[in-house]
Amino acid sequence: MTDRVTPARPHLKLTDDGRRVREVLSYSRRGQRFTPRQAEAWEAHHEGLVVPDEAVDDPDFSWAAWFGRQAPMILEIGSGVGEATAVLAAARPAYDVLALEVWRPGVADTLWRLAETGATNVRLCGVDAVWTTEHRVAPGALEEVWTFFPDPWHKKKHRKRRLVDTDFAALVASRLRPGGAWRLATDWGDYAEQMEAVLDAEPALEGGVVERWGERPVTKFERKGVEAGRAITDLVYRRV
Repeated sequence: MTDRVTPARPHLKLTDDGRRVREVLSYSRRGQRFTPRQAEAWEAHHEGLVVPDEAVDDPDFSWAAWFGRQAPMILEIGSGVGEATAVLAAARPAYDVLALEVWRPGVADTLWRLAETGATNVRLCGVDAVWTTEHRVAPGALEEVWTFFPDPWHKKKHRKRRLVDTDFAALVASRLRPGGAWRLATDWGDYAEQMEAVLDAEPALEGGVVERWGERPVTKFERKGVEAGRAITDLVYRRV
């Protein structure tokens, strides 16, 4: 997608006197140190599969160039350590899967999982999901969006940082093709209620709470939620 005039990405916006602008983001950048296994996976597999942050600043940037083909695209927001990504992508070789994850050790874990499953149709990027969806995904370009166990920001004062809000719902709806699906899962009841309320209110989407998606592998976040006694909620909304 070509975008000749693109606003600065989060973490690159500066005030007139050169100070970084503080923004409300849906994530925090945790420690970036690799374990030996992660370092080995990164060294062996990152080239060609991990899109450098600065690459998206090219006004002629295109996902097709990075994937090496034109194919239907699926966007995963917050791929974590790739437990779901690797399995779901391997089962969908005809689709390109763009996995957005800001935690670099998680990206490294995803790389070895992709190697284990043989999935070659995934590209990983650490740029902010809202910015990327708005500025590097064309309207109607997505077959599906996956948002599994996003940070719940469970403290009341932090809930403004939750990813799924009115503005983002409208943005995702605009990027899905007609009939395309947004699949979500959370283990926080009040976030599930927020998701349902926000997505029900978006006129370009229809759907609701559904039975657990059987194809989605059980991830460590789901296991932690179950062990803590929290119910898992799956939702699916489609572009009308």
